Amino acid sequence: MKGEFEMSMKGELSFFLGLQVKQTNDGIFLCESKYCKEILKKLEMESCKEASTPMPSSCYMDAYAARKAVDQTKYRGLIGSLLYLTASRPDIMFVVCLCARYQANPKESHFKAAKRILKYLKGTTNVGLWYPSHPPVHLIGYSDSDFAGCKLDRKSTSGTCHLLSSSLISWHSKKQACVTLSTAVAEYIVAGSCCAQIL
Repeated sequence: MKGEFEMSMKGELSFFLGLQVKQTNDGIFLCESKYCKEILKKLEMESCKEASTPMPSSCYMDAYAARKAVDQTKYRGLIGSLLYLTASRPDIMFVVCLCARYQANPKESHFKAAKRILKYLKGTTNVGLWYPSHPPVHLIGYSDSDFAGCKLDRKSTSGTCHLLSSSLISWHSKKQACVTLSTAVAEYIVAGSCCAQIL
């Protein structure tokens, strides 16, 4: 019959939508090492020097960086690839979302920051998420916020993560919608967002 399809079991799941799945008696490990290597190969950065962090602590990016513009299509393609990678890499979430803010008019400094993420990935291709088989069930949420981290509009950036026992199940990094007048208010906003996600 037209429109019908068949599904058949091909054995244990080992690869799904770019995610590599390794199942053991102790739990499940998810990573995207193959996808990392494909991005590095596509941008000819397979032999690049590794970076210990996805972003230097002294780095600051703004929309009006005094450097020449770069190809929007190339920059957007790189950011899209990195955003897809955040499905299993919460460690790069903040810096990828930061770089994504400048897709409309990317400069050399923004592209350099995005390439720094790739250098970090080069040394951490096998990092992923571990979900143990029989953990005790309790839900934990963490939240944090900077204060007026964006120098252009003075908005703060929120970050949250949620764990079911020791398994990371949810995370996000996002600029807050309003300008806060103190660190306490910025922290209160992100704590409210964290509680809403838990509920």
